[in-house]
Amino acid sequence: MTASWRPTLFTSQGSRGLRATWAACEAGVELDLHMLPFPPRFLKPEYLEENPLGTIPLLVDGDTRMTESCAIAHYLAVKGAAPSLVVSADEPDWAEYLDFTYHADATITFPQTVYLRFAKFEKDKGFEEAGIAYGKWFGKRLIKVEQRLSDREFLCRSRFTVADICVGYALYLANRIGLAEYITPRLADYLETLMRRDGFQKAMLLEKAGAEAVGVHSAVG
Repeated sequence: MTASWRPTLFTSQGSRGLRATWAACEAGVELDLHMLPFPPRFLKPEYLEENPLGTIPLLVDGDTRMTESCAIAHYLAVKGAAPSLVVSADEPDWAEYLDFTYHADATITFPQTVYLRFAKFEKDKGFEEAGIAYGKWFGKRLIKVEQRLSDREFLCRSRFTVADICVGYALYLANRIGLAEYITPRLADYLETLMRRDGFQKAMLLEKAGAEAVGVHSAVG
């Protein structure tokens, strides 16, 4: 990929879009970062012209438009020519790489977002109990990651990959929204390892600086 390649990412600080920002930093991809208030569909309704779903993140790369954070992270790693961040079909752990990358959002982050909405944002509407139940669901769904990491540092191929970015974000989010009680010591150690990475630190600084520049706040916490 040429040095002039600069895809556009619409996101909110600390949201699931951090997966994309983090992957870009790990892959050495420069982003045209557009930071939005959260939730943008209410606080910046003109964003609906870019993404009718009103969700974040949104990656725009020429005619390509992507809205799934884990898919965007994989896309940036591959197109950014960072092969160590992905597991190819001819490598061991390819199936596990795909499985944990999808598992991160479909099974782990999903109950977190329901918890956040019902137990935090809309608890005054009588949904708090349902939200707390989804928080417990999140905790139970961590068993697969816990077992996988019982004898290894990273999820796949004994190296850091997009699967770690996707799962690691879910653990990071848990600490931010009041679900830290479900993070076991092994998962806490794993998350600490991920957060010490230069790519994660750079992504955090980029989002913070971008958000401050346009006067918007973090999506969570």
